[in-house]
Amino acid sequence: MRLGKGRSHGVNHDFSAPENFLNRELSWLEFNQRVLEEAQDASQPLLERVKFLSIFSSNLDEFFEIRVAGIKQLISSDSNDCAADGIMPLDLLRQIQEKAHKLVDTQYALWCKEIKPALAKENIHILEVEELSAEQTVWARDYFRNELYPVLTPLSIDASHPFPQVLNKSHNLIVRTRKAGEEESVYSIVQIPRNAPRLVPVPQSEGDKARFCYVYLSSLIRHYVGELFPGLELECVHGFRVTRNSDLYIDEEEAENLLRTIEQELRKANRGLAVRLELNQGCPQDVQDYLMARFQVSQDDIFHLEYPISMTYLMALLSNEAFAKLKDRPFYPAHDPKLPEDCDLWHHLREHDVLLHHPYESFDSIVDLLESASTDPQVMAIKMTLYRTSGDSPLIAALAKAARDGKQVTAMVEIKARFDEAANIQWGRRLEEAGVHVVYGLVGLKTHCKMMLIVRRDEDRLRQYVHLGTGNYHPKTARLYTDLSLLTTHEEITHDVAALFNSLTGPADYPGSRLLLVAPFDMAERFRKMIERERDHALAGKKARIIIKINSLVDEAIIKSLYEASAAGVQIDLIVRGICCLRPGVPGVSENIRVVSIVGRFLEHSRVFYFSNAGEPVVYLGSSDWMPRNFYRRVEVAFPILDPVLRAEIVETLLPAYLNDRAKARELQPDGSYKRLKPRKGTKLFQAQFSFRESARRQTATQQKKPRPRLIPIKSAAGAKAK
Repeated sequence: MRLGKGRSHGVNHDFSAPENFLNRELSWLEFNQRVLEEAQDASQPLLERVKFLSIFSSNLDEFFEIRVAGIKQLISSDSNDCAADGIMPLDLLRQIQEKAHKLVDTQYALWCKEIKPALAKENIHILEVEELSAEQTVWARDYFRNELYPVLTPLSIDASHPFPQVLNKSHNLIVRTRKAGEEESVYSIVQIPRNAPRLVPVPQSEGDKARFCYVYLSSLIRHYVGELFPGLELECVHGFRVTRNSDLYIDEEEAENLLRTIEQELRKANRGLAVRLELNQGCPQDVQDYLMARFQVSQDDIFHLEYPISMTYLMALLSNEAFAKLKDRPFYPAHDPKLPEDCDLWHHLREHDVLLHHPYESFDSIVDLLESASTDPQVMAIKMTLYRTSGDSPLIAALAKAARDGKQVTAMVEIKARFDEAANIQWGRRLEEAGVHVVYGLVGLKTHCKMMLIVRRDEDRLRQYVHLGTGNYHPKTARLYTDLSLLTTHEEITHDVAALFNSLTGPADYPGSRLLLVAPFDMAERFRKMIERERDHALAGKKARIIIKINSLVDEAIIKSLYEASAAGVQIDLIVRGICCLRPGVPGVSENIRVVSIVGRFLEHSRVFYFSNAGEPVVYLGSSDWMPRNFYRRVEVAFPILDPVLRAEIVETLLPAYLNDRAKARELQPDGSYKRLKPRKGTKLFQAQFSFRESARRQTATQQKKPRPRLIPIKSAAGAKAK
């Protein structure tokens, strides 16, 4: 059956019609609005609200750096390209600017009128220099002269001094001065130091230790900036911040050395075309016009802001342990209860698949596995993909140790991971120095899949142990993101993983796999066939159900397949955290599709794919969202959950918890807006993440009454019997 048109209740429907699709960029702004709503929620601990204000700003920065920059490029090239929704680039930019300005106005009104005063009630004061006491003002002047003055450099702009290079997202002051007796003014730029704290703690008197005061670094410099211009009249001083196009341009077909090309592009990243100009309120129009001309932006690209000029800096407040009562209750992941006490790790994995739900169950089990492999003399080889990780990652240390000890270690390091390119190059070279075979990605593709393969000589034969996950090998974000991990020795899965590694590192083409779905080769087509199978079951009068949990849904062909299944009567639940271009509730097209988004304490990052399959359920987990970039421009893996007990855990516990959430869930409306759900009549307020946290806490309490389970690697010589 050809996709595109369908029949429901005797009516033909064009599933490809633009009105059936929501715009990707506007949908993303709706997602960031949901983040902002978490900051607006007065039931949240105060500093958690501050955290969401900061996340909102950080998200918006990246949106302008990448997505708005791309739209501006389309407009400048006179392109009429548009997505399935049919909105032209220029119209889309106008809608984005209108929506973004409203969101930012809401953010700053919330900060100034509600959250900042609430902090003051808790004795946390964020002040301007003019608001400091006399004693504090003396301190501020001395701090400026001793700590800041030596590193500040005024850059004048005149015939012999061109406008300086202003770095992406750097905070600067534009200063206008005049010499006595002269009519002409001179502009200068003073960059706020990037390596200094943006919120400067102000010392308190001995009798006022319970009071915490901070002053904005930019406010402090602005107040005393005249000391950089002795003998000149200071006409005006205003803060500004410019956001630039940060999407690296890499012609991989022409690049002889991809690593060197990316390093060169990174050096250019701070100098891309300007896409947004943020100004402190009160900046006069002539100064605005001057900056607009210099950065080649329009009035619609300007955001007028109160202090702070970026709320990303407010995250520093969360690191002060004195404010613990204003944050969420600390959460400590449980150790995996499925791993028995004092178990032989390798023997246990030979007998049982293990499914971990992070961060509720500790990522330490994955770290333990790799560290055990790095020291076990019976482990022959380790292969691993690395998309993002922390600079001090124990995983990197374990790979390096394994290589130094003579094991065959291969790491696929993706140096095109956006905003982590420089870090990945750095620790990729550290691995090379230790003797690891490092493969720096593939031409034309990002390696986004999460795979680890360990080859071990067991007592009976050589065996492969595999970890597959939905999240990065990043111990720090594993405490903040929800993800799923599978540990298995299933022979068909391990064979597929080994074959995929060989095709990624070697010259041979991908041979295909029986159990794994692999992008860019067959994933999209096989997912579409699963959707079509549910459609056929529904048409045959059988029960048909699809539940999908992903971060983003954009791919047009997949959306049309879902529309076709819905029109045939398939009940479809989509748990989509971020962008969703599918429009639910369209008569005859998507009446049977429900879309919810959950934004909570942890970033929802796991991807789950459930198909009821007429009573023989199929469950896949994976690294991929349903977007064209994931299906066709990345190496992605989706893997099946074959163990019926683990599959039931996902189908009967995990997915229903998300679908029954009435605390953090919002439901997508046909007009593209989201409606916050309320508890059903007569039921208690249910929150999925809270439920998972409390379950983990109960596990931890039980474990604390017993000795902590230990994973015991085999350390005997090669050929020794396993315990």
